[in-house]
Amino acid sequence: MNGQLVVLAVLMFGATYPSRALPLLAPRMDRLPAPALAYLRLVGPAVLAALAVVNVVAVGPGGRAGFHVGIEWLAVLVCMGLTAWRRNLLVGLTAAIMLTAVARATGVA
Repeated sequence: MNGQLVVLAVLMFGATYPSRALPLLAPRMDRLPAPALAYLRLVGPAVLAALAVVNVVAVGPGGRAGFHVGIEWLAVLVCMGLTAWRRNLLVGLTAAIMLTAVARATGVA
């Protein structure tokens, strides 16, 4: 299992790093067409959303495959809402983490 996670991490690095490093390597990034810039800006949030869906929706209690509804759903919705409202991913992630931590510490989740 750990070997598979390492391979997955390397594949994800290979898939996401070039698009994140492109602005550093291409000096005139502002000359790209608007659709390309929009795509590059959305790669990070898309990867985070995919990870959230896999860990929240596709994994049931005990790590079994299946549909799971819990505090994590609310945390993802809070994160998405705050990020869209404040235009700041850090605010959304911090609120989602705090919500989940408090819910688990108090026994709600």
